Parts: sequence; structure tokens; C-alpha cells
Amino acid sequence: MNDSLTIQQYISQTASDVESALQTILPTSWDVPALLKESMMYSLQAGGKRLRPALVLAAAEAVKCDSRAAAAAMPVACAIEMIHTYSLIHDDLPAMDNDDYRRGKLTNHKVFGDAMAILAGDALLTHAFHAIVQSTRQHGVSAEVSLKIVEELSVMAGASGMVGGQAADMLGEQGVTSIDQLRYIHLHKTSDLIVFSLRAGAMIGGATEEQLEQITKFGTAIGLAFQIQDDILDLVGDEAKLGKKTNSDVEQQKVTYPFLIGLNESRAEVERLTSDAKRALDRAGLEGPSRLFGIADYLMKRDH
Repeated sequence: MNDSLTIQQYISQTASDVESALQTILPTSWDVPALLKESMMYSLQAGGKRLRPALVLAAAEAVKCDSRAAAAAMPVACAIEMIHTYSLIHDDLPAMDNDDYRRGKLTNHKVFGDAMAILAGDALLTHAFHAIVQSTRQHGVSAEVSLKIVEELSVMAGASGMVGGQAADMLGEQGVTSIDQLRYIHLHKTSDLIVFSLRAGAMIGGATEEQLEQITKFGTAIGLAFQIQDDILDLVGDEAKLGKKTNSDVEQQKVTYPFLIGLNESRAEVERLTSDAKRALDRAGLEGPSRLFGIADYLMKRDH
């Protein structure tokens, strides 16, 4: 990809590339019920920044400045977008956040009903693991690396990762009061998939264990900053840009960083975490980290 692109252009271009890949992610030879496929693709093609796939691709290329690594990482980029999309479908359900809109469109269950929305999410979750394997079958990534990526995704998207964070979030609505409890929710509900995206891409790019350790610290920090920024935008963001209602956290009486420490201190925390992330990325010693630095800055300053 063109090195002269601004970070916004890079994210936009990778989003376009990922969306093209997602259009053919289900093999045409598979006998999938038409309504299930329509429900899956409705949410999968609903737009968005495609941040997690961008992190996979940027990390793969950053390790050794090798664009071929980014191409080999595309199936994993699609996999993480499927995991993220399934989590949003389920998160929007009446039994959870009961949201009517996502990315400016009616939520999946509002169009296809609760049962089909649940099944579409289940199918996207399952298909993500099939997609990862294609990095080996189609692009020559070693089976050992693909196996490690599958293992890490099963942990970071599962009971001790994203799903655990979502469960803690639901339980927290019944009485979270401490910053440590809220930090746990944000780290697992949001940061874990960001960490996975960076680590998976870096593994395909040939990162060492020492580099992966620093990349993990980078991802943990920007993931937490990303979620705190979401908390901030729920209060002061533009609904047209966000594609969903603001003040939903307030209406649902959710405990957030601004609620606990105030808006100004929350903004300061985003800046501090971004600085911590950049220091870790410096220590990683990647050959081409500029896009990852740019994404960190972009996330801190984003308005949607």
C-alpha cells in the first residue's frame, strides 16, 4: 500500500480492501440458508472504521516493512471483523443493550428478528476460525503460526476475554462502583480484541517474542484509551457521526470513566495511555511502525 497515505486515508483504504474480501468470505459452494446469509452479511457489510482489521494489516507489515505479510494477514483481518460484528449483533439484542441502531442502520434483530440475529452472530463467530486457516492454505503462513493465532483468538474472544468483559459489564449494571472494576470491563470487552489484532498481524509478519511483548503493551494501552474515548463520545459526540444515539450510557445508568473520574480527567487518561502505548511501540523495534503510531494518535483524537 502507498506509504504516502495519511493515516485517515490508510484506514479508509484498508476498510475498503477488507470489505471487498468480506464479500466473498463465505464459499459459494456452501449450502447456507438464504435468510441466514442475508442476516450475516447485513451486519458484516454495515460499514464502520474496520479498525481491528487495519491493526492486523498494519502490524503484519510493520515488523519487517513487508507488504506481502499484510496480504497474507487478510484472512485474519476478516476473521477479527467477523468476531467484532457477531459481538455487536448480540450486544444490541433486547436481552443485552436493546439498541435500535448501529452504524446508522437498524440493528440486526430489528430487521431479521431475535432468533435469526442470534444465529447470524453464531455463524460469524464460528466462521472466523475457518478464515484464519486460509492464511495457511492460501498464503503460505506456517501452520504453527495459524494454530497460535487460533489459540489466542479463542482465549481473547472467549470467557476470559471479550465475553468475560461483556458479562462483567452486564453484572456491573447492577452495581459497579470502582475504577478497577470498570478497568477490568474495558480491558476485556474492548482491549483484548485490539491486542489480538496486533499480535496476530505481528506473528504473521515474523515478530519475535520480545517484540510481541511490547506490541501487547501497546495494544492494551490503546485499547483502554479507545474505550474511554467511547465513553467520552457517548456524552459529547455527534450522533450523525457516531451512527447511534448519544447519552445511551446515561439512560441505561451505566458506570463509565467520565461518571467516575469526570470528563476532563477521562480525556487526560486517554492522553496518558496513548503516550504509554507509544513508548512500548518504540521499544518493540519494528522496522516500519509509523502507521501504528499514526493509528494511536488517530484513536486519541477521533470524534466517532
